Amino acid sequence: MFSRNIFSAAKNEVEIVAFDIPYPPNYGGVIDVFYKIKAFKRAGIKVNLHCFEYGRKPSPELEALCEKVTYYQRKITKTNLFRRRPYIVVTRNSEDLIKNLCKNNNPILFEGLHTCFYLDDKKVKRRKMIVRTHNIEHYYYQNLAKVEKEIFKKYYFYNEAQKLRRYEKILESSSGIAAISIHDGDYFTKKYKKTKVKVVSAFHPNEEIDIKEGLGNYALYHGSLAVGENNEAALYLVEEVFNDLDIPLIIAGNKPSKELRDAVAKHSNITLKTDISTIEIYKLIKDAQINVLPTFQATGIKLKLLAALYTGRHCIVNAPMVEDTGLEKLCIIKPSAIEMKEAVKEMMKIPFGSHDISKRKRALNDSIYSNNYNINQLIEMLFS
Repeated sequence: MFSRNIFSAAKNEVEIVAFDIPYPPNYGGVIDVFYKIKAFKRAGIKVNLHCFEYGRKPSPELEALCEKVTYYQRKITKTNLFRRRPYIVVTRNSEDLIKNLCKNNNPILFEGLHTCFYLDDKKVKRRKMIVRTHNIEHYYYQNLAKVEKEIFKKYYFYNEAQKLRRYEKILESSSGIAAISIHDGDYFTKKYKKTKVKVVSAFHPNEEIDIKEGLGNYALYHGSLAVGENNEAALYLVEEVFNDLDIPLIIAGNKPSKELRDAVAKHSNITLKTDISTIEIYKLIKDAQINVLPTFQATGIKLKLLAALYTGRHCIVNAPMVEDTGLEKLCIIKPSAIEMKEAVKEMMKIPFGSHDISKRKRALNDSIYSNNYNINQLIEMLFS
């Protein structure tokens, strides 16, 4: 019934298996998927999108971009916590999905280790199958565990990290790995020597540099505050960098912790903006004098960093934010809270000028962070 010989592959059509419904594009992973779909369409590649549904609604916007969108219910039952395979994987399987994938012989793009339940299935064994890795997942989950304070979640993250470390070997069944960062690409190249690995950086909404010259009057940190590492970074800014400054800091993001809310409430110069739209976030990025972006987890590529570099003025970071990205020369890198504090005070006085904008254009246009460059890399992997 699922024989490879029954169907032929279209030369300009791809099946994408997504871990979530990638609309609206308002957090890291789905931003990458959504703007990748748009880039495929611009390049003349038809997309059949398969996505798992668990809270987000079916999207007319996606249906307008894709040839076909099929939704599958994610199986988020607690019993799946006790399976051998990782929870993020075992909850994303569907007999309908494997049947639909076998209706043609198009190449398949699996978005993240999350979606690889059928990667080693004999029904698709001879297909061109590329896995887009969004992180080295077991490292990512280990770091989530380190910053998590709730005991059940901490245990879950550590347990999931161990499962993901074992499960990662399934990548050997793929035709290739599209790693999201240079660091991740090096890791997968060394570990899976027989598997083709390419760095295909994150897709994003910025097609060109769009930065305001001049001065702003506040600093900004933005990110999904429901994510432990972002919550930790925001607390670091509140408690160690802006704690005794009279410079305004805006922290923008959804679902801040009570700890963060309480910390912000102690400082008259710090404002928390929650549950705001993507359009509002980008306006805040553009109007800020400084985008200040520490992180304590050097995994993947941070889309918030690309947003700041394409549309924002000065960008102050710590080393893990730019490690192995090639973006170091575009940022002011300060390893400690004291040094970051001094940099904030200095950069609040320095206008962002045309020469600064030209420097960004030279570095980012047609680079590995360009959507056009990356879609060509991905098309080559899928159709060569």
